[in-house]
Amino acid sequence: MTNRQAAERILSLIDLTNLNDVCTDEDIGELCARAHGEFGTTAAVCVWPRFVDLSAALLKHTSIKVATVVNFPHGGTDVSAVVESTLAALDVGADEIDLVLPYQSMIKGDEASVVSMLQAVREIVHAPDHLKVILETGELSDQGMIRRASELAIKVGADFIKTSTGKTKVSATPEAVTTMLQVIHDSGRPVGLKPSGGIRTVADAQQYLDLADAIMGPQWATPETFRFGASGLLDAVEAELRL
Repeated sequence: MTNRQAAERILSLIDLTNLNDVCTDEDIGELCARAHGEFGTTAAVCVWPRFVDLSAALLKHTSIKVATVVNFPHGGTDVSAVVESTLAALDVGADEIDLVLPYQSMIKGDEASVVSMLQAVREIVHAPDHLKVILETGELSDQGMIRRASELAIKVGADFIKTSTGKTKVSATPEAVTTMLQVIHDSGRPVGLKPSGGIRTVADAQQYLDLADAIMGPQWATPETFRFGASGLLDAVEAELRL
């Protein structure tokens, strides 16, 4: 595969993200415009819940999905608050819900709280909408815990498992993604993967696609099964495509 072919493939898998604390309506307008640029469209945009309705309106006549985040970024355990914010986001046009798993509960061994949160949100996110569960792998202590968190999310019915919020010191790593892909493979279920955080170059992205191709097969990674959560990756992709 040439660099250009790799860049074209990566572009179609990007969840173009703006979760900056000072994000404005103007920023969202620019984000949505960039999501359907001169070289093609990204898979989705990922925005704060308060920008879902604007994003949905701007992308109404496109194939680009609108993703938003709940229980973000700290992964608390207030189920009712998370359900309320999820329902509100779905009501104004969210297609995809990126839910932070209660990772502090996971670290403490309180799997019941983890499952309770995941089940509550799974029950209100119905196809064709997607539930993507953020494990926050950089905060989990080892690959065994990442494996277990992946298993719990998949058992509850996650459509995707996602590495990170991008708000912690360690985000996506090849080691975490390898573990998550192996769990997906072993589950036999149609679950996708979303590496997120710190993915800024075509080479960064390609290493994760190489892992997916090796573990899941070269035809597996499509927008229905694989996403990159990134804000700067599109810059690198477009630079490659302009060469």
